Amino acid sequence: MKDQADGLRSMVQSDASTGRETLMGSETQGSFPKVVAVTSGKGGVGKTNIVGNMAVALQNSGKRVVIVDADVGLANIDIIFNIHAKHDISHVVSGEKKLSEIMIKTEHGIKIVPGGSGFSHLTQLAEGEKLNLLSEFETLQNEADIIFVDTGAGISSNVLYFNAAADECVVIATREPTSITDAYALMKVLFNDYKVKYFKLVVNMVKSENEAKIVYSSLSGALDKFLKNVVLEYVGYVTTDNEMQKAVLKRKLVIDLDKNAVVSKNIEKIAFKIHDSEIRSSSNGSIKFFMNKVLETVTNN
Repeated sequence: MKDQADGLRSMVQSDASTGRETLMGSETQGSFPKVVAVTSGKGGVGKTNIVGNMAVALQNSGKRVVIVDADVGLANIDIIFNIHAKHDISHVVSGEKKLSEIMIKTEHGIKIVPGGSGFSHLTQLAEGEKLNLLSEFETLQNEADIIFVDTGAGISSNVLYFNAAADECVVIATREPTSITDAYALMKVLFNDYKVKYFKLVVNMVKSENEAKIVYSSLSGALDKFLKNVVLEYVGYVTTDNEMQKAVLKRKLVIDLDKNAVVSKNIEKIAFKIHDSEIRSSSNGSIKFFMNKVLETVTNN
């Protein structure tokens, strides 16, 4: 199986100068979906809520959005969209289901790939299972303009794999000291162990942009002092808002309850800034490259 796996990795190599990719004899041209990992150093910072609302904001504007739920064990995407997944990625790995058969389409038109327990055993996948996962994720290539990967919190191996493989790594933090220190620790590990140099920062649960800028200054100052080559880009803040609290209690998305609320506008602005930003990696946003990088990272660690 090793030769087969090597062959697949060879076939997904992209000619960056032409924007062309080849896999199993098929050739695709044009733009690729941007793969954005959304993560945090600690739980309880509102990460999944931000992912859900960003997805709705972009989908409502005509963008095609897919969410990959990689927060194994503490997944909340299904709760905030009020959906129930009968199958998950583990059924794709085993070959029982196709990716298209486990994806759930929300009322907004967003497609969700349930993570379940499948991603928790990445290090234990056989070569054949990895090949199956790669070929299935290829089908997402024409399904989306942007793919959000909702990772777990902290620095567990699965969290690191997905963040290291994505085109963009968006870190969510709050003004709490533990959130700031844990966000720094996450970026430090990703840089030292996986050579990730570029991060975007969203500051959640603040009263004003001034508070958000203080958090950004604290983190960027620490990075400048101890990790000279890391770049942290501030992309926006999400204010503390009663409308957000109401939405959470109702298991709704705030952008659905009141799209004109300040918090909704905050998130919408962030979503478009992330969507429109230039990709720094060489993958040109290919979901095949993303999954290939995930699985190669697993193999090498």
